[in-house]
Amino acid sequence: MTAALRVDNLAYRYPGRDQPAVDGMSFEVAGGEVFGFLGPSGAGKTTTQRAVLGLVDGWNGTIELFGRDRREWGAGLYDRIGVCFELPVGYPRLTAREDLTHFAHLHRRECRDAGEVLAGLGLDGAADQTVGSLSKGMRIRLNLARAVLHNPDLLFLDEPTAGLDPVNAAVVRELIAAEQARGCTVFVTTHDMALADAACDRVAFVVDGRICACDSPRAFRLGYGQASIRVEQNTDAGPVTTELPLEGSAGQLAALLESGSVETIHTAEASLDEVFTRVTGRDL
Repeated sequence: MTAALRVDNLAYRYPGRDQPAVDGMSFEVAGGEVFGFLGPSGAGKTTTQRAVLGLVDGWNGTIELFGRDRREWGAGLYDRIGVCFELPVGYPRLTAREDLTHFAHLHRRECRDAGEVLAGLGLDGAADQTVGSLSKGMRIRLNLARAVLHNPDLLFLDEPTAGLDPVNAAVVRELIAAEQARGCTVFVTTHDMALADAACDRVAFVVDGRICACDSPRAFRLGYGQASIRVEQNTDAGPVTTELPLEGSAGQLAALLESGSVETIHTAEASLDEVFTRVTGRDL
């Protein structure tokens, strides 16, 4: 299968800067995959995405979308991709419905019904409110609605859960799952490890303008974390938590259970942000 996106040895240096923002970036995103791009601020994530989207020129290396060189694409590319930027955008004097209808007219492929897209993101009650009157979280969801309106084949999401409460962050995860289910490829740039863990098939750890590791979230956790059992007890001295290795601790666990003070038992493994720190030596 032709990759939806292929980047090989990408390099870019902003004018006047000594160090490159992107330095030998290489990765491939398969069709229908949800691919996560994780890294601290200044790691080169946004610059890479800007090069792919055609927002910066003067880069070196190779960028291919749907098997075609990025430099050969014209405006037709934007009918095949959807983009949701981190910062809310929109026409403040238009209603949410009018805003989506306007953008639908810019595309040369069939678009979804604006009302249905808004309803899918919990914005049906705000469809006839002006964009300027919406909260930041609602405008972020309007960004998402605009990005999926034309049924793109490749969807770019830049920090899609930033500024959202847990309920609306779950809505974003549901949208990603729905887009993948219809065959869309999703490229997610995020600091939200819960989103990356729950939604992404693979994640790339980005540091200093290049990828230092790429694998599935599960493989990262199993490869770099240590599985354990966390036992919480209510003792005369107060709550006590004991962590035991998953293997070879049956006797210790049995002794704790026999004490009659055990309240909860949980399996525990390294979180994705802990793995990131172990692999890269950096914090997000």
